[in-house]
Amino acid sequence: MIKNSTTDIEDLIALMAKLPGLGPRSARRVVLHLIRKRALLLTPLAETMSEVAATARECLNCGNVGTSDLCAICEDMTRANGEICVVEDVSDLWAMERAGVFKGRYHVLGGTLSALDAVGPEDLRIPRLVDRVQAEDVTEVILALNATIDGQTTAHYIADQLNGRVRLTSLAQGVPIGGELDYLDEGTISAAMRARKDI
Repeated sequence: MIKNSTTDIEDLIALMAKLPGLGPRSARRVVLHLIRKRALLLTPLAETMSEVAATARECLNCGNVGTSDLCAICEDMTRANGEICVVEDVSDLWAMERAGVFKGRYHVLGGTLSALDAVGPEDLRIPRLVDRVQAEDVTEVILALNATIDGQTTAHYIADQLNGRVRLTSLAQGVPIGGELDYLDEGTISAAMRARKDI
């Protein structure tokens, strides 16, 4: 006999509430909707999440996510044009790709330098970026970091590390102070990429 319990459902709600943008009330609505649409949404979602959990990994070259050791962007030889766009997180890379204005390769730092949070250069992929600049015949590094204090501190540190080795540029107009790439529209990102300036 199956006992009548909502423990599993409450556990699912608690897990969903931990997702960005969802609190306990929103999580309850989402879970209720998934249960009502079990065959259409819940079962396929559970199967896909299980598959992604088993296969997702970080690209060994740039830090993007995919299902193999190298992401599709790093494997695409047409994108080996000498340009690397440096971003803080994978969500920023995805924002740049949505804008469709950059046709080179990326480098995901995995965060920003932060004395307050004790995040130093060795905690990010900055040394790997320096290695890539030397190994991949890079001609330009575009710093597309968020316009926050930590983002700008990180940009200055990277500029110091790469000074004299490669052309360094940063995104220009349209990126507000304190703005994050993931929240900007494609037109703003496109304008900022086209009007990038030397550092």
